[in-house]
Amino acid sequence: MGIQIAVVLIVAMLVSGENKKALADSQPSTQDKTGDVVTSGYAKYGDYIESTFVENSKTESAQTLEFSQQVVKDIQIRFVNDKGKSVDDQGQPINGRTQRDFILGLLRLKPGQVFREDTLEADLQRLRRLESLNKVEVFKQEDASGVDIIYDIQERRYPALNFGGGNSEDIGLYGQVGYKDANISGLSDRLDTNIQISGKDVQFNGEFTSPYRPGEPNRLGYNIRAFRSRDLSSTFNEDVKLSNGDKVREGRFGGSVGLLRSFDDWDTGIALNYTRISLRDKDYNVTQVDSLGSPLSLSGTGIDDLFTVSFSVSRDQRDRRDNPTQGSILTLSTEQAIPIGLGNISSNRLRGDYIQYLPVTWIGHGRPTDNPEMIAFNLQIGSFIGDFTPADAFNIGGLDSVRGYGYGKVASGRSYGLASIEYRFPVFQSIGGVIFTDFASDFGSGKTVLGEPGELRDKPGSGFGYGLGVRANSPFGLIRGDFGISDQGEVRFEVTTGQRF
Repeated sequence: MGIQIAVVLIVAMLVSGENKKALADSQPSTQDKTGDVVTSGYAKYGDYIESTFVENSKTESAQTLEFSQQVVKDIQIRFVNDKGKSVDDQGQPINGRTQRDFILGLLRLKPGQVFREDTLEADLQRLRRLESLNKVEVFKQEDASGVDIIYDIQERRYPALNFGGGNSEDIGLYGQVGYKDANISGLSDRLDTNIQISGKDVQFNGEFTSPYRPGEPNRLGYNIRAFRSRDLSSTFNEDVKLSNGDKVREGRFGGSVGLLRSFDDWDTGIALNYTRISLRDKDYNVTQVDSLGSPLSLSGTGIDDLFTVSFSVSRDQRDRRDNPTQGSILTLSTEQAIPIGLGNISSNRLRGDYIQYLPVTWIGHGRPTDNPEMIAFNLQIGSFIGDFTPADAFNIGGLDSVRGYGYGKVASGRSYGLASIEYRFPVFQSIGGVIFTDFASDFGSGKTVLGEPGELRDKPGSGFGYGLGVRANSPFGLIRGDFGISDQGEVRFEVTTGQRF
C-alpha cells in the first residue's frame, strides 16, 4: 500500500509541473502578470531569474517559477568627436575611419545572445586596447523585450607625421622624419616608419602589422619589419674604449617576418628574424677587440649574423592600452638561433614579463583623473642557453630598467631578473606623481659572457634605485620625468615619453 501511495505522489508531481528539471528547461516568458503578484529576483552573470508567487483567495495558494533572460536585441556603433558629440555642426552623423564590421567582429556579445555584464565589460576593454581608438564608452537601453547596446567611439588622429633633429655625440648633426598610422583601411592595420639622416649615415626603422581579426578566424595576422641602426654600445660602454681611443659603436641591420594568431584571450606570434651586428669605431670601421684585447663578437671578426625563430604568447587584461588603471599583461617568449652565417650562433633566449595594475584610493578618493591612483609592479626574467654574441647580453640599468643608474651600468649578463614597484597618484587633472623603486640582478652570470664585458668594466652585477617622478599629459602624449638615486650614490634626472611600464 505504501509503494502505491508513493507512485501516485510522483505521478501527481510530474503532471502538476512542479518537477524542478522541467521548470529549468521551460522557455523564457516576457508576458505581464495579473492578480496579486509579489516578485523577487537576483542577477547572476547578467542573466535575470525571476521568482513569481501568484496568490488566489478562492483556491489554495499555488507557487510557480518562471525564468526570464535579457537578450541582446541590437548593437550600435556611434562615432563621436572630441566633445563627445555624435553629430557635426551641420547636424550630420560623424563618420569614422574604422569599419563597423571590424568592431563588431571583435565583440563576443552578439545580438540574439543572453546579455552578460561580464562579457560586455570584457568587450569594452578589448576595444579600449586598440591603438586606433582614443576613447570608448558603452551604454545600455533596456525594456521588456531585451537590451540594446550602444558604443560611443572616439578615434585617434591618424595618420601622424613628425619631424625632428639635433646634434649627437656619435653622428653629429642629424634630421629625422616619421610617419605613423594605426588604422589603415579602417581595420587597425599599423604602419610605423622613421628615417634619420646625418653626415655619417642613414638609419631607419619601418614596421607594418596587420593583426589577427577574430571576425575572420581563417585569416592569420602578420608583421613585417626592416631596420638599420647605429649607436654607442651599452655592453661595451665608455669605461673601456678601443685601442685607438674611440668609444665602441654598435650597428644593427636586419628584418623579420611573423604570423599572428589569437586563441581566446591569448595572443601568439611566430617569426623568422635576421640581424647583423657589427662593432665599429667612430669612422665606422669594423673592430675585433677592445683596448683590453677582449673580443667584441662571437665570430672574432667584429661581425655576428643572427638568424632566429621566435615564438611569443601574451595575455592582455588591461582596461585600456595607454596609461591603464587596472588589469595585467603577461608575455612569455623564446627565440632559437639557427647556426648560419658569421658566429655560427645556436643559442636560445628565454624571457618573461608580467605587469599588474592595482587601483587604490589612499588620497584620490576615486575621483576621475587623467592620472589615476594605483600601485603598479613589473617583474621580468630572462636567460640565454648556449653561446651568444656579447652585444646581446642583458644590459641592466637606465631609465627603463634601474633608475638612478646609467644605461647598462648595473650589469651585462647571461641572465637577469628585475622587479619594479610604483605608487602613482594624481596631483592635478593632467599632472600625476610617482614614487618608485627598482631592483635588478644578473645572478652572477656576468662572468659567463664572452670577454666578460661587465666584469672588466666593474659593473656591480646587481643594483637598487629609488626616487620620485612626474607625469604630464600633453598633446604629444604622456611626458615622464624621473629623479632617481642609485645605491651607489649616483643621482640622475631623465625625461622621456610614456610610462616606465
